[in-house]
Amino acid sequence: METEIELKFFVSPDFSETLRQKISEAKILQHSCRELGNTYFDTPENWLRQHDIGLRIRRFDEVYVQTVKTAGRVVAGLHQRPEYNAEHTGNEPDLSLHPGDIWPMGKDIDTLQAELSPLFSTNFTREQWLIAMADGSQVEVAFDQGEVISGEERDTICEVELELKSGQTDALFTLARSLSDTGGMRLGNLSKAARGYRLALGYSGDEVKAMELVATDKNDTVESCLITSLEHALSHWHNHEQIYSERESIDALHEIKNSISFIRQTLTIYGAIVPRKASALIRQELKWLEQELEWIKQYDYLEDLLEDKGHALRKLDARKFLIAELSEIQRELPSREDTLAQFNSARYTALLLDLSRWILTRGWQPFLDDKSRQAMAQNIQPFSVEQLERTWHELMEAFPPEKVMAPQDYIEQQYRLMRNLYTGVGFASLYDAVERNSFRLPWADLLQGIDDLLTLKPLEMMVERLEGEEREQLERWLFRQETSILHAMEQTRVICIEAEPYWQE
Repeated sequence: METEIELKFFVSPDFSETLRQKISEAKILQHSCRELGNTYFDTPENWLRQHDIGLRIRRFDEVYVQTVKTAGRVVAGLHQRPEYNAEHTGNEPDLSLHPGDIWPMGKDIDTLQAELSPLFSTNFTREQWLIAMADGSQVEVAFDQGEVISGEERDTICEVELELKSGQTDALFTLARSLSDTGGMRLGNLSKAARGYRLALGYSGDEVKAMELVATDKNDTVESCLITSLEHALSHWHNHEQIYSERESIDALHEIKNSISFIRQTLTIYGAIVPRKASALIRQELKWLEQELEWIKQYDYLEDLLEDKGHALRKLDARKFLIAELSEIQRELPSREDTLAQFNSARYTALLLDLSRWILTRGWQPFLDDKSRQAMAQNIQPFSVEQLERTWHELMEAFPPEKVMAPQDYIEQQYRLMRNLYTGVGFASLYDAVERNSFRLPWADLLQGIDDLLTLKPLEMMVERLEGEEREQLERWLFRQETSILHAMEQTRVICIEAEPYWQE
């Protein structure tokens, strides 16, 4: 058995010139170019796929190799999957070539063998280089161009894969950073096999999903919870980046932004143990990207006002003027092409690579002293209580019971409230769901109320553009809307303040 450690990037065909230029500057140990044909097999009910197993036969130069890839993990494009290879004599699968214990329970080998049939194929030209890195590691770079084929369906292949053949994982990221420093490479978590299954099964892509709670266990250490939280968010980010690359979806961009915000808050939570200098560059770049995506909220506010041809504005005489102005503001926001260009930019790719490397190589450990190492090894429960308690006091300061809060007071606390709510995501699984939700939901409602207030802001900017009765009418409408929202928020704030903290025994 081997364990592949590789990074996959999606590129455009013209990236080949940039790739060859950059590789020419490296120490090349081997170079080859060959045609590869791969046939993937499964049962009629896709039993192997259901168990996250891929079975293929690859043919090149009259040589056949049968490969089984079992379940692995993907973190920001870094694929780690156990792989079993065996030489074969043809294009019909023979399961006896592999160890019997790699197959899942529930179906004997002879039955599985009899049920197998070709499902799809991937045919491509692979240009390959073996690179010697400065630290002695060796990394294989492959540039694949071709197509995935299932019946009449086809999908283009154009991707770069970096595989660590020997040495340190760090070397893989160092080379990836070098190759992507001019842009044009997007980290991918969708394998050729996954794309083939999509074609074969008529699957159009994943649906947008809200970020789930981190699966934290009561026996976890502080460090393992940090790792799990970061990997959880990074996976969510990457999945929704893939969704957006396949189809335009503002909701997918929201989930990317949620992932970034959660990662930033996670680094803050563990900042009492991990020195800030350990993550300084990553935090700086996360802040940059979060700010770059701020326009998504503005899009939402405008979309709410424009929904159903501006139904919310139907009683205003200036409705047509307002719709035209709001639509123009929305059109000036970043386009899908702008966003995809950002996903392929050097800075964006560098951030994902650096964050993934930091997690996989435990990049914080060289910065820890003995006291910090001991703290990282402690059970997560007391640490979670401490952090949730700190968050609660921060929220009490932001929304003091004795203060009458104006709309702007709420708006100024939006980011703080949002970040503090993310604190609970990493620890939520440690506590009773009913008690947790009864505490968190009112605060989430308060955050929604702030969004409702901010939805009015684009219209407030229009007041000066109107005159006479139209202006007075809009001012009255805004006042009524704001008063109604604020009244509901004040009631919600009382519930928030009175809610019992679920982490306190």
